[in-house]
Amino acid sequence: MRILVATWTLTVLFLGIGLGQTPDPAGSPAPSANHHRATGLLNESIQDKNPDTRKHAAQAIGLVGPREPYISQLQAMLDDKDVEVRVAAITSLVDIKNDRTASVLQKSLDSDVPEVSFAAAKGLWALKAPEGREALLSVLSGEAKTKSGFVTRQKREALRMFHTPKTMFLFVLQQGANLAPVPGLGAGVSSVEGILSDASVSGRAATALLLSTDKDPRVLQALREALEDKEWGVRAAGAHAIALRNDPALAKDLVPLFDDKKEAVRVRAAAGYLRLESIKAAPVRPKRPAKR
Repeated sequence: MRILVATWTLTVLFLGIGLGQTPDPAGSPAPSANHHRATGLLNESIQDKNPDTRKHAAQAIGLVGPREPYISQLQAMLDDKDVEVRVAAITSLVDIKNDRTASVLQKSLDSDVPEVSFAAAKGLWALKAPEGREALLSVLSGEAKTKSGFVTRQKREALRMFHTPKTMFLFVLQQGANLAPVPGLGAGVSSVEGILSDASVSGRAATALLLSTDKDPRVLQALREALEDKEWGVRAAGAHAIALRNDPALAKDLVPLFDDKKEAVRVRAAAGYLRLESIKAAPVRPKRPAKR
C-alpha cells in the first residue's frame, strides 16, 4: 500500500512538471511557437561566428526592452572580441538602461580600445553618471589641464585621433533634441551635421558638442580653451557649443574667431555671436500677476 501511495505521489509530481508546472499567477498564455522561434533566432545570432551577425543582434536587442535575459546577454557582449560588437552592445545598454547600466559601463570605460572607451564615456554621460562627464572632459581638455584619472594619457592621445563615427552624429542630435532652447532660436542641427560630416574631424569636436550645455564650470573653461585649439573642427564645435549655452555674456568670447583662417569657424562664431546678442537685446517680459 505504501509503495502504491509513493508511486502515485511521484506520478502526480512528474505529471505536474511535465504539464507546465504551476499556472502563471498573472494568467499569461504559454509562449507561442513564434515566440520560441524569435528567441532562438536571437540566441543563434548572438553566438554566431560572424561578427557582423553578432553586431546586428546587439543592435536589435535594444528593441526588446529592459528585461532578462537580454540585459545579461548585452552585458556579456561587452567582452566580445570584435570592437563593433562591443560598441553596439554599449549603445543598446544605454538605450534600454536599468539600474545596473552605469556600473556595467565602468568596465568598458577602462578599455584600451578608443572606440569602446569613447562609447562608454558618452553612454555614461547620457546616463548623467559623473564618470561620463569626467572622461569627456579629460578628452577635451588634454593631458596638461585635467586631473581626471578616468582616462590614461595613452588612451587620451588615441581618442584625440579617433575619427567621429556616423553613430556619433546621431547621438549628438538625439541629445540636442532633448534641449530646451530659447523660444525662437534653433538647436543648430545643420551646424552639427556640417561639423561631424567632415572626415577629418576628431572625437574631441564631438565631445565639445556633447558638453555644450553642461553646467559644470570646468566645461565652460574647456569650451573656451577649445576656441583656441589647433584643430579647426574643435574650434568650430567650441563656437557652436558656446552659442548653445544661450548666455549673452559669452558673446565676446566668439569675437576673436571672426578672423579665424577657417571659414567654417568664422561663420559659426559670427552666427553664435548674433544669437547671443539677440538674447541680450530681447525685452524682458513682465511677469503676470498670479490669478486669485
